[in-house]
Amino acid sequence: MRKFKFENTSIYHLYNRGVEKRTIFLNDEDYYRFIHNLYEFNNEAPAENVYYRKLYEVGPHKINKAQLVKIHAFCLMPNHFHLLLRQTKDNGIQTFMKKIGTGYAMYFNQKYQRVGGLFQGRFKAVRVERNEHLSYLHYYIHLNPLGLIESEWKKNEIKDINKVIEFLESYRWSSYLDYIGKKNFPSVINKEFLLELIESPEKYKKNIIEWLKEKNLTDITSSVLLD
Repeated sequence: MRKFKFENTSIYHLYNRGVEKRTIFLNDEDYYRFIHNLYEFNNEAPAENVYYRKLYEVGPHKINKAQLVKIHAFCLMPNHFHLLLRQTKDNGIQTFMKKIGTGYAMYFNQKYQRVGGLFQGRFKAVRVERNEHLSYLHYYIHLNPLGLIESEWKKNEIKDINKVIEFLESYRWSSYLDYIGKKNFPSVINKEFLLELIESPEKYKKNIIEWLKEKNLTDITSSVLLD
């Protein structure tokens, strides 16, 4: 049992990975499907077997007025994902995550002709209780893809700073690009909350670069999670 109840006024870091650490996103279509589901299932209506379409067809200005959660940040990695959420409806997080987990697993199993659970049990959740934690957390989520090219980045061992900056700006499967002013999946996220902290897209990009150049990454990773 969880040690807390999800509250509508709190921010939560949710994450999960593939069972036995297996890869859950094998190609671009899989990433698109999960991100599409983040948008499509964020409402009170029952999940439907929605025909797959790329997210840009939803349109950047379509607003879902019955959202279960506000998604402030996300990142998808080959075998896991991170979400930074605020619940907007009672039981919204549980409902949303159940729809996401079930919907994507059904898609994945059908596509790859497999059976059984796809994720490693119930999703994990950490309530953000300190401003200091929140100030690091969105950096951690957006820097996660560095593990694909710099395996020791969490230990302050980045070999080529220009390479990792270029990689971050080419990695589509997170909300980072939207926060530095490059429209990627704007319909999925609610940026207003974090924009109050980061001030502007230009400032956020500058801060990310400063974190990387100073290699001051220990504080970011000290309270965060997947092992």
